[in-house]
Amino acid sequence: QVQLLESGGGSVQAGGALRLSCVVSGFTDRFNCMAWFREFPGKEREGVAAISNTFSESYYHDSVKGRFTISHVKNTVFLQMNNLKPEDTAVYYCAVDGVRVGATKSHFPARGWCDRDFGYWGQGTQVTVSS
Repeated sequence: QVQLLESGGGSVQAGGALRLSCVVSGFTDRFNCMAWFREFPGKEREGVAAISNTFSESYYHDSVKGRFTISHVKNTVFLQMNNLKPEDTAVYYCAVDGVRVGATKSHFPARGWCDRDFGYWGQGTQVTVSS
């Protein structure tokens, strides 16, 4: 059974930092990329950061470049978020590439190896940044 279990998140003041973690398990085939998406109320999920499983190439949304860092150790993916801003407030989801029937599918426009559809999701964790 495929599982993505997230931890971390919470509430911080602007300028603070948080670290998200996600343990991926249950895949029988090798996956290509892991990623973090976020969802604002009433909007579609947007890709925040992605990393290739084999070569650890990373990709970032323009709004988080220089502030967020994605990394992974084996099947655990991390998102270190520094200098957080109120506009980073959202529900954050970890994801693995692939398409699953009936599941939400979101595309990460990486313009590289991780330019893929993601269809495996964690449960989501709330990040709230106050001004």
